[in-house]
This record gives sequence, C-alpha cells and structure tokens, in this order.
Amino acid sequence: MTDCLFCSIVKKEIPSKLVFENDLVLAFRDINPQAPHHILIIPKKHIAGLLETNSEDNLILAEMYQTAKSLIREFGIENSSRLVLNQGRQAGQSVMHLHMHLLGGRDLTWPPG
Repeated sequence: MTDCLFCSIVKKEIPSKLVFENDLVLAFRDINPQAPHHILIIPKKHIAGLLETNSEDNLILAEMYQTAKSLIREFGIENSSRLVLNQGRQAGQSVMHLHMHLLGGRDLTWPPG
C-alpha cells in the first residue's frame, strides 16, 4: 500500500524512534505517548486490521505478542503494562495498518475509554 503511514515507516521513508525490528515486525515509540512507555508494534506486512488476518498470518500475530513480552521485560514494566489493539475507527484505530499499543510505566486505570 503506497499511502500507508506505517508502511512508510517500515520502508524507512519516515523516521521513527525504533525500539525493535526483525523480519516480521517493527516496534517504535508513539509520537503522542499516553504513558512513559508507549510503543507501537506493527507487522511489516500491510494488514489493515485484525479482521483482515488469516491463518497464514498466525506467525506474524504470535511475533507481535512475543515482541510485546520482550519489551515489557526490557523496560521493567511487568506490573504496569497494557496491550491495546483497536479494530476500526469507532474503536480508535486511526491508521488502517494492524498495530498493537504497548503502554506502561504508570498506573493504568479501568475502564480505559
């Protein structure tokens, strides 16, 4: 997809504060952080949202969660972290490229929104 913000970040056309990268996923700091640690974890493959995934994407989805687990440990936020995956504009998905928010480093209240 040529006009996708996150695809441009994957291609390094737009700079980001990268915290992790491998063959399947990229993780970078959110430009509008809602917590001391606010990381976006995205697949390198363009997938619009969770409902557009299929069984061929299971490895990507697993890698996104494994990346989150590693970053939670790396940043020492085992007791103050949350994963958020919004599906659709009404849920707050502003970029139509599957992404997971990792938030942590402060008290996180419930309900979130």
